[in-house]
Amino acid sequence: MSDETPRTLAAMMDRGDVFATDCPSRAVLKRITSSWGLLVLVALRDRTRRFSELRRRVNGVSERMLAQTLQQLEAHHLVTRRSLPVVPPHVEYSLTPLGREAAAKVEDLVEWIQANLGDLMPAALDEAAE
Repeated sequence: MSDETPRTLAAMMDRGDVFATDCPSRAVLKRITSSWGLLVLVALRDRTRRFSELRRRVNGVSERMLAQTLQQLEAHHLVTRRSLPVVPPHVEYSLTPLGREAAAKVEDLVEWIQANLGDLMPAALDEAAE
């Protein structure tokens, strides 16, 4: 199949094509690679966390944005939500098997960015720091 041949949605569902405008894989890619989505996946990689703990771990995310991100990741079967019947109510989030797979992939990217941060910074920022 050449790059110009349009693929049907059914064909894309077998294996996504993120370069195709109408492929659903783009929505998944957008959720996983958003800054909050990526950080939530990595934050949940080591263990289940309650909402408030997750919000503290993903420093800077608003309550609303974290809730929205978690709902989106849950809709894509990457995160599971569990309500505990206690007072006050507790909600825990953890990765699904698919979420653990995705988190391992994006964690490599996060580690690479952290290890190479000095080389990745624009020269203008280096000059401003001096």
